[in-house]
Amino acid sequence: MQMCRLKLLAAIVLSTFVAACGDAEVAPPEPFGAVPTEAQVAWQRMEVNMFCHFGPNTFTDVEWGDGTESESLFAPTDLDCRQWMAAAEAGGMKGVIITAKHHDGFCLWPNPESQHTVRESAWRDGKGDVLAEFFAAAETAGLKAGIYISPWDRHAPDYGTEAYNATFCKTLESAYTYGPIFEQWFDGANGEGPNGKHQVYDWPRFNATVARLQPAAVIFSDVGPGCRWVGNEEGRAGETCWSTLKVEGFAPGAGAPSQDTLTHGNRCGACWVPAETDVSIRPGWFWHADEHPKTVQQLLDIYYTSVGRNSLLLLNVPPDRRGLIPTEDSLRLAEFRAALETIFADDLTRLATVSATNTRGRSKAYRPEHLLDTTYNTYWATDDTVLTASVVLRFKKAVTLNRVVLQEYIPLGQRVAKFHVDYQNADGSWQMLATGTTIGYKRILLTPTVTTRNLRISIDEALACPVLNRVALYYDTVYQSL
Repeated sequence: MQMCRLKLLAAIVLSTFVAACGDAEVAPPEPFGAVPTEAQVAWQRMEVNMFCHFGPNTFTDVEWGDGTESESLFAPTDLDCRQWMAAAEAGGMKGVIITAKHHDGFCLWPNPESQHTVRESAWRDGKGDVLAEFFAAAETAGLKAGIYISPWDRHAPDYGTEAYNATFCKTLESAYTYGPIFEQWFDGANGEGPNGKHQVYDWPRFNATVARLQPAAVIFSDVGPGCRWVGNEEGRAGETCWSTLKVEGFAPGAGAPSQDTLTHGNRCGACWVPAETDVSIRPGWFWHADEHPKTVQQLLDIYYTSVGRNSLLLLNVPPDRRGLIPTEDSLRLAEFRAALETIFADDLTRLATVSATNTRGRSKAYRPEHLLDTTYNTYWATDDTVLTASVVLRFKKAVTLNRVVLQEYIPLGQRVAKFHVDYQNADGSWQMLATGTTIGYKRILLTPTVTTRNLRISIDEALACPVLNRVALYYDTVYQSL
């Protein structure tokens, strides 16, 4: 009997010790609400991609062609898609999207569904194929390729009839023979065709064609389903930016949600449709001789208000009439990347220790130290019943900072709706440094420059237990000096 009591006591002590040390197995948080696919997570982690608007408009000096342009106008003298990829790499891009067919209907490949293509031009004796060169160059450079194919076609004779929906799907099928794509870029532009008629787009059929032939592709439109337009072309996502969206009853184009909704998303929206911020490095989308690229400071502004607000940045860099990215644009991309690499070179949290007011099941699997590592799939989480919590970063010596980076582990959903950051003064008092609403994949806070030994990040409102996988701190002297 005495031995049984001793064994029972030992078991109780052991279980208490295990719980205290966090060694007991604790279930991870359940996914909350709409969650991303693996392809959407991979897409968001690309962060910055390049757009290339190129076609007849490059040679006619307009933004929207009318479909009556002579095919002979398309005549790049030195087309080299490898040079495009080199420019993209210089800018730190992970993928490049090309306007394979804009509203004028001209196709940069010999699309068998059209008589308005490179095949009908004199360029390379009608044997040229921009898409083939584009995909080959992307593969060689190790960059992902994406395609913009406008459903509006101001040249196709059957535009405005039911037959055109089948023609458009065959156009997609033709373009997809060149290789895998990471993003299919659709817009909702819908104007008259050459017959004076408007088209009723069969979006379910279009999306199903993409899903069947390019299952890993993220589909862009005003309502996704893969990602959404951010609602403006200024390079700005909302300070509140949910990756979730209410899509029922909406459609791309005229049937889209309001621009304000696209900019901010919907709290608890039924579908995961993250924002993509598309903006051009120049005033126009196509190349124009009298335009020049934005400054580095303007590009950093855009980075902070796009990637820094839970959006992917798609930066348009248009090739010129030679078929090359202009030198000034390439240099600006390299300067932009150099600025970002300098700003985010030294994460001050490498000097910190961290603690939290709550850790899920007191388990090491969800310990706050995961906030300071760079492993994407590790995270700090709280108990299911704990929706407000704080983490404190402590430094042996005071550090100076003005950038706070926060990241939620989005495979489990977007949860945080309100937070704030405090720093401790030399007298021991705490002072507010920044406040925010959503975090999502990444939130970058531009704060006043402060020097402190203790920093506190508090989740004030969450829709489910907070799940964060990264906290980083930086001192940005580049942006301030421009």
